[in-house]
Formats: sequence, structure tokens, C-alpha cells
Amino acid sequence: MQRYFIYLCYDGSAYHGWQIQPNGSSVQEVLMQALSTLLRRPVEVTGAGRTDAGVHARLMVAHFDADAPLDTTLLTDKLNRLLPPDVAVYRVVPVRPEAHARFDATYRTYAYYVSTSKSPFNRRYSYRLFRTPDFEAMNHAASQLLLHTDFTSFSKLHTDVKTNNCRVMQAAWTPVDATTWCFTIQADRFLRNMVRAIVGTLLQVGQGKLSIEGFNQIILKRDRCSAGTSVPGEALFLIDVGYPDELFQ
Repeated sequence: MQRYFIYLCYDGSAYHGWQIQPNGSSVQEVLMQALSTLLRRPVEVTGAGRTDAGVHARLMVAHFDADAPLDTTLLTDKLNRLLPPDVAVYRVVPVRPEAHARFDATYRTYAYYVSTSKSPFNRRYSYRLFRTPDFEAMNHAASQLLLHTDFTSFSKLHTDVKTNNCRVMQAAWTPVDATTWCFTIQADRFLRNMVRAIVGTLLQVGQGKLSIEGFNQIILKRDRCSAGTSVPGEALFLIDVGYPDELFQ
């Protein structure tokens, strides 16, 4: 048995998220169908995370097992011919048999885009703001995330995780162009809805509705009801997943 990591990207607009759903199409489902067709047997695929409905990935990683060694270049080409236009595979890489796309990831990085101008071309990939917030204040608040570990206040309620602790390594707003800004956040793990809830709360800071101290107090309260509203998913991208070198053959 040979295990492989598959590196892919997708536009999440038409999907009910990464994970297989009983009532809608998912990215995991279409990838499993394509692999099963090419390998002529049922293939299970495990992803590095679970992006929500409408969320995109510039880089998602998943693993699957094959009965025998594969020509990864040929498999990549065949997958891209078979997959729908909104899902693409970068490469397929052999890894150690025990390598796990989800549990062995050392970090994930997300990007969230906001724009202060109307654009018919970016409406599915950025969140429209009707006035420019104070990005300097939002960056000051974002830096506070690195000082905390328990992010219950930014987690979807009633999830099945054992802990709400995460280690945030990076969190900052940077300008993309004159009217677009990107919030980039990197952590060892993320809770359900965490990035969108953080962005929604940071926007309250940028609008002058919440102080830096108030932002810190929301984290310390460990209460989702005290944080801001979650922003829409279509402006959120998973952009990177990291692994230890020793996983790769």
C-alpha cells in the first residue's frame, strides 16, 4: 500500500464545503469520484481541513492510498481532465504510510479579502465594505491574537472538538490595491467558523465600535455571543498547509 498527498485548489462557490454532505455537492466528493474512476476501485480521501460552504482554497492537501506505486505526473494530468473546471490538482506526492493530511499539518494559513469599492468581478471573492475602516487599529487588535490560546469566543457552538486551544503564529491586514485589503492568519489549527468570526469582530474595531481592550476581553470571556457577527464565506481562502519534511519520501 502506498500513501499519497494530493495538492489541489478549488473555487468553492458551487460547493457545500470540503466535506461530503448528504444534501449537496462537496469538493471531497468530486475528488473521490475522480480518483475512484481512474484507479477503478473505491478511494477514500482525507483532507487537511474542512472549508465551509462557499469557501475557496488556493491550496488544499488531502491523502489517499493506492494498491501499487502510481505515475504521479500521469495521474495529475488525468485528474485535471476528469475533474470539473472549478477544481484543479497541482501535484500528487508519495509520502510515508503513516502520513496524515489533517493530523500531521503543522500550520494552516487563511486569507480573507475586503474591498471598499464595488466590482462585478470580485463580488464572489471579496467582502464589500461601504466605508473604509481603521486598518491600523484592526492590525493592533489582530496582534493580540498571538497572545491568546483559547479561542472559544470565535468558535461555532456545539462542535465536537476536544479543545478550543489554537496557536496563532501570524495575523495581519495588508493592502492589496487602493481599495482592497487582505487579512492573513496562520495557526496550528482552526476552529469551525473561527476566521470569519475573528474578521467580523476586527471590523467592529475598525468601525470604532470596539476598543483594543474590548477585543481582548471578548477573547477572555470565551463566549461566542460576545464576539462579532461572522462575515460571509465567499471572501475566505485557504492558502497554505505545512508539513514536516520527514513525511515525504
